[in-house]
Amino acid sequence: MATAVKWQNPDTTADGKRRAAVEPETLDTLWFNTGTLCNLECAHCYIESSPKNDRLVYLTEQEVRPYLEEIRRDNLGTREIGFTGGEPFLNPEIIPMTRACLTEGFDVLILTNAMKPLENRRAELLALKEKFGGRLALRVSLDHYTQEVHDQERGKGSFAKTLQGLAWLSEKGFALSVAGRSLTDETPEQTKIGYQALFDAEVVTLDARDARHLMIFPEMNERADLPEITTDCWGILNIKPSSVMCATSRMIVKRKGDPKPSVVACTLLPYDARFSMGETLKDARRPVRLNHPHCASFCVLGGASCAG
Repeated sequence: MATAVKWQNPDTTADGKRRAAVEPETLDTLWFNTGTLCNLECAHCYIESSPKNDRLVYLTEQEVRPYLEEIRRDNLGTREIGFTGGEPFLNPEIIPMTRACLTEGFDVLILTNAMKPLENRRAELLALKEKFGGRLALRVSLDHYTQEVHDQERGKGSFAKTLQGLAWLSEKGFALSVAGRSLTDETPEQTKIGYQALFDAEVVTLDARDARHLMIFPEMNERADLPEITTDCWGILNIKPSSVMCATSRMIVKRKGDPKPSVVACTLLPYDARFSMGETLKDARRPVRLNHPHCASFCVLGGASCAG
């Protein structure tokens, strides 16, 4: 069967089998995409972030608050608020948005490349840490433990600058983790050894063997000929649908030209209209059909999750 007809029908796969879907459970993590603008333009960015891409525009504190209120009003059980981008620290209101979420009692996780945009907010970050402690966590994108591989993906000089930011966050005692990517054919053991050597050399207090400290995310390629996920796959792979990211998370985006933010099923699919779920979290409380290659490569076969 030709790859071109895969991932199209919401109910059945290309070979006529019943497509897998994920039922919503507790909304453990709510993500806010702060905008797709970024200080870097990576070679392979799933969301196509760059200094020029504003397909997702900056969110504001005023736009974030109604979702926090909806969580409280409807007792959705949300534990964590995540901010992703783009580079979140480019958003002019990242500190007010973060403060609002922490003040409301949520844990906050910010994904960042730890470069100049974060450096510009150091004093404000320290003030938040002083008040809220470990409830504010940062995850630094460090694609590989070598300069060569990382800079090949993110641009010359980015490795050194990210390490400076990572070392500063560690020195100041922030709750911290690192996200890498499967950009080489090395074994997981080799990867952990490599990152640990780097952490030790840079005096970064992280344990590469602790999955809470180091996450290695699988690569995603929409053009790859991946198997579609059927209902039979849960038993074959011994995976529970509840373990897949869209069972317990949603993301808020604001597309350029839209008057209001909206909810999407997944952090990986902000543009695909099939994964748009309305304007409220109540609207988004419905099953997600796994009809995109990222569902296979990242979530089901890759076993990854963006949540903290």
